[in-house]
Amino acid sequence: MTIELIRDALAWCSVINIGLLLFWVLWLTLAHDFVYRVHSKWLKLSVESFDTIHYTGMAFFKICIFMFNIVPYIALRIVG
Repeated sequence: MTIELIRDALAWCSVINIGLLLFWVLWLTLAHDFVYRVHSKWLKLSVESFDTIHYTGMAFFKICIFMFNIVPYIALRIVG
């Protein structure tokens, strides 16, 4: 494996993960009531705890994207 191949893979992983995050944000923003109704059938959640869980998950996912995709990509761009 070459540095260029790893760098390209990290770039595509970043694009895909950011796309998933944007899909999650848009889905939750535009169809909040529908998503809440579906989840509340499985779990007994208040709207506040539902929002807290989802926004915490989004924040964690965003941090993971930065730490495991974008930061290594930038480091490889600097080195290579």
